[in-house]
Amino acid sequence: MNSTLVRNLLVRGMLAGLAAGVLALAVAYFLGEPLVDRAIGFEEAHAPAHGHEAELVSRGLQSTAGLATGVLLYGIAFGGIAALAYCFALGRLGRFSPRATALLLSGGALLAVYVVPFLKYLYFLMMLLGVLLAIAATLLGKRLAPGLGTWWATAVAVGAFVLAVGIAYAFLPAVDEVPADFPATVLWRFRLCALAVQTTLWAGFGLLFGELAERLLNPGPETAAAPGRAVAAPR
Repeated sequence: MNSTLVRNLLVRGMLAGLAAGVLALAVAYFLGEPLVDRAIGFEEAHAPAHGHEAELVSRGLQSTAGLATGVLLYGIAFGGIAALAYCFALGRLGRFSPRATALLLSGGALLAVYVVPFLKYLYFLMMLLGVLLAIAATLLGKRLAPGLGTWWATAVAVGAFVLAVGIAYAFLPAVDEVPADFPATVLWRFRLCALAVQTTLWAGFGLLFGELAERLLNPGPETAAAPGRAVAAPR
């Protein structure tokens, strides 16, 4: 794949990440911020009465401009990284279209980077483990495909991934730092909201970037016939 095509995909990935970040921001603001306010209220109600310290950044600024800056910058950054990973994965995951490859990549990344660690509190260790196991499962599926066929090779690879994650869950220690009297409903809803934000971000990116990549790599007859238009095929 030539550098011009990589650059074009990178720009589209960052734009798709920005757009997906806007969607995730809406979910975080309308669903997550009320739960954060309830958690802060609980902390203040149970804190020792030593007076209130001056806030360096107001809660109002944190929940608006601060939240927007963090989510949108994260969306742009992860969109660029995901686009580079897409350039490497394109054509190596099987005979999938550019749009389908984008969806597979975003879905696999959501599973390995967020869903697997989400179910265990040792977050960064589980995130690293999830990524490594996803790569290993992909390599296993590709190795088994010539003998078992794509369908059964994929099934065996997914099964091996689930089994390895289950073993990790069973042997890694649990971490529980939540106060005993913290409302369980608030904690559960917050975790679901966090999952909803990440799912919106990755699903939105997969759909938007997949469409942009499809139009770039497989242009329609009118676009392909336009003067001076040339798209290099990935190699």
